[in-house]
Parts: sequence; C-alpha cells; structure tokens
Amino acid sequence: MTDTDRLPILRYPDPRLHKVAQPIAAVDERVRAIVPRMLATMYAAQGIGLAATQVDIHERLIVIDVSEERDQPLVLINPELEWASPEKRKGEEGCLSVPGIYDGVERSVAVRVRALDGEGVSRVIEAEGLLAVCIQHEMDHLMGKVFVEYLSPLKRDRIKTKLVKAERAAHA
Repeated sequence: MTDTDRLPILRYPDPRLHKVAQPIAAVDERVRAIVPRMLATMYAAQGIGLAATQVDIHERLIVIDVSEERDQPLVLINPELEWASPEKRKGEEGCLSVPGIYDGVERSVAVRVRALDGEGVSRVIEAEGLLAVCIQHEMDHLMGKVFVEYLSPLKRDRIKTKLVKAERAAHA
C-alpha cells in the first residue's frame, strides 16, 4: 500500500463524525476495495480499529486488529450487537479521530456480534477484553458517537478547544 491508498481521518469535532452510517447492501468490488485502504490507514496511524465513518464513508464497515503482530485483521460489515455482558469495566480509551486524548470509558467486558466478513459471509464474533472494547468503540462511530461523548460536558469542551487550537496551529 502506498500513501495514496490511505484515507484522510476526520478529526473531532468534525460534524461528519456524527452522521449515522447506512447498511451496506452488498459486499461487492467497491466495498472490497475500501477494506484494504481502511486497514492501511489504521495501521499507518498506529490504531487498532477504524470505522468507515472516521474516513468520511458513512456505511456500516469496521476494520480492527488488536494482535501484537498487527497481522490479524478483522472486517465487520453491518455489525449487529447480539449480546453484551452486564458486567462492565472502565478502561482508558483513545481514538484516531481524537488524537492525543485518552480517558476512561465504561464498556461491557464481553460482547457477541453478528456481521459479514470481507467476503460477505455471515459470522458471529464472541469477544472479551480489548477486542470487546474495540468493537463497542467502533460500533459507536457507526451510530455517530465519539468516545468523548461519554465524558463530562466540561471535559468534552476542553478537548474540543484543545483540538480546534491544534488544528489552527497546524494550518497557520
């Protein structure tokens, strides 16, 4: 993959991050062409997950790789949460759309999700720990929700101000 294959990542507070993603009607060549570009973008940004919403594609598509070797990509198309454990845990989260910001978010410790894979085959993924957190985080993006929305309004405003200033400084 070359730099031209990578997609630009939207930065919070970009309003496009709040668009609700639409279901993908068919896993066709167009969708299959997006997946490697999303993976290249995620890997280049040192991320473990990326939702299509974050690259201004408002369709229900997620790529994830929580492996140490970064060689076990997971593609989730039209993911549906079938079950989430009642047990929750607060953990530190970050986001490629909210660079340099990390904060605690409470999530279910385990989930079961049904989704199509990159070939259009229906799969059920049972996940716990980091993978479960990542799936929930990325599925939030498909609903137009960014992790900072779990934080207090004061923290959210501070983050927004900080990122807007950083964006202005980068383009000055």
